[in-house]
Amino acid sequence: MPVIALAILLIPIFYLQPRAMSYFGLNLLLNLAIPLAFATLAQMLIIMVNDIDLSIGTFVSLVACISVRILPISTFLGFGALLMCIILYGLMGALIHIRSLPSIVVTLGMSYVWLGFSILLLPRPGGKVPDWLLATANFRTPFIPLPIIIATVIGLIVYFGLMRSAYGAVLRGIGGNAKAVARAGWSILKAKIITYLLAGLFGVLSGILLSGITTSADANIAGRYTLLSIAGVILGGGDFVGGRISPIGAVLGAITMTLAGSFLSFVKISTDWQIGAQGIILIIVLSGRLVTAQKAI
Repeated sequence: MPVIALAILLIPIFYLQPRAMSYFGLNLLLNLAIPLAFATLAQMLIIMVNDIDLSIGTFVSLVACISVRILPISTFLGFGALLMCIILYGLMGALIHIRSLPSIVVTLGMSYVWLGFSILLLPRPGGKVPDWLLATANFRTPFIPLPIIIATVIGLIVYFGLMRSAYGAVLRGIGGNAKAVARAGWSILKAKIITYLLAGLFGVLSGILLSGITTSADANIAGRYTLLSIAGVILGGGDFVGGRISPIGAVLGAITMTLAGSFLSFVKISTDWQIGAQGIILIIVLSGRLVTAQKAI
């Protein structure tokens, strides 16, 4: 279904804009899909352990603000702040597990914390990205656009890490049957912390790349990523029932959601209506997925 949904969007885009099939066209189309892909993988990890993250959008925005506010002044302080963000994400996972708190409540509360820090760092949109980050974001690979290479590499890395490794099976097992994993001798707390740390790492990569691509930041630059990342996970084949995930599908889902916005711009739908139209596209695709699943049964 993720491949079909992607094809359904690419065909009309290429028809409306034939130049989109070129190297530079694909690079422009998919550039902003990579930060969303990282955020979607972060959300996928949280959903994998039967939680949900309502703070990933504001977290990515905070990372983008750090990238344009602290990194240009001091690389050491900047990376120190980003490392602290990852650690705080891990502590959030530990808090949710130890106190048996609903993840939806904790992450919603943390979303306001991330937003507050972002506003303190960058009260107004702007900032300047470091030269090395700008050069990385604008790097051009021969023959194949860099976004396609990054999407392929991160999809495969996460796939083999979660679907083809022993500890990946443990992490997925927490979402499926945490008691069985605990009886097998694995620490649920440790696994939850590792999962949230990895999610924080992907969130940091998302924010850094987003600021590099846009060359600026703002406290709400990735506000839509929360819902789009959830949509990308579900569109990519994941389920809210923990343990059922698809890393490659999640990356394709993120790309599809990004292309949906481009397609709506090509058909001249007002930006005021684009969010609703993206929702309709998602409902249609998910309905098709449900029908396909029922036929398989």
